[in-house]
Amino acid sequence: MPKTSYNVQPLRTKKELDDMKWSLRRFCFERDYYLFLFGINTGLRISDILALQVKDVKENVHIRVVQKKNQKVRIVKIGHFGNYTKDYIKGMADEDYLFASRKGKKPISDTQAYRALVKAGKMIDRDDIGTHTMRKTFGYFHYKRHKDVATLQQIFSHSTSAITKRYMGVFARPLEKVYSIVF
Repeated sequence: MPKTSYNVQPLRTKKELDDMKWSLRRFCFERDYYLFLFGINTGLRISDILALQVKDVKENVHIRVVQKKNQKVRIVKIGHFGNYTKDYIKGMADEDYLFASRKGKKPISDTQAYRALVKAGKMIDRDDIGTHTMRKTFGYFHYKRHKDVATLQQIFSHSTSAITKRYMGVFARPLEKVYSIVF
């Protein structure tokens, strides 16, 4: 059973990202590597990612996603990793799922995606990796780069900026720094 989003953490450094990518390529399938790449670059929920078909991303810079959780439409930029997408979908039919199961014509399940990410995480000594890691990593790096919680709050459909910060594991000031200010 997948862990809740509260147990998983974002990857916070380039080294952590590189380690995870290496592990996915080494111990999992290319599909799982691309799933991770797609997730950390879009911030979409796993349920929305797994529903995508090749025709949704083929030759597109942006994709239109109707989010399953709240039925809101989101336009997501994918052009910045388009060359990898082109290589990944080469030879696939437009009607194929982007993250197809090896059994039948359906996409992998969210449990299968979770297992691949957990496996790759364990190989780099991480026990806090899950499907929400991709979304949280997207948010964490966006926040570090732009300091724009309001946009992330909108992307994640959170009701408050405090929820968004807590979700990404970003806190205003570590407690150690608060206590060291006195002296």
